[in-house]
Amino acid sequence: MNELQLIELLNNLVKLPNESEWVEFKLNFHSEQEIGERISALANGAAIQNQDYGYMVFGVEDKTHIIKGTSFKPKQHKKGNE
Repeated sequence: MNELQLIELLNNLVKLPNESEWVEFKLNFHSEQEIGERISALANGAAIQNQDYGYMVFGVEDKTHIIKGTSFKPKQHKKGNE
């Protein structure tokens, strides 16, 4: 997926009326355990809702869907190889 496709995907996700079983917005990092649990829930939710993918999008306010950016750097929060 190239940059333009990612931008289009993000714009489509923030147009959704609410977060769902397969889309979750976060501004910043919470904890490794929470991310693992949410990823599992999003994958299951996507499968149940017949979606190809689940999305956890950092840098978007969950109530308003305003794109604000994030200070979260996933590589700094690796736990082992995860």
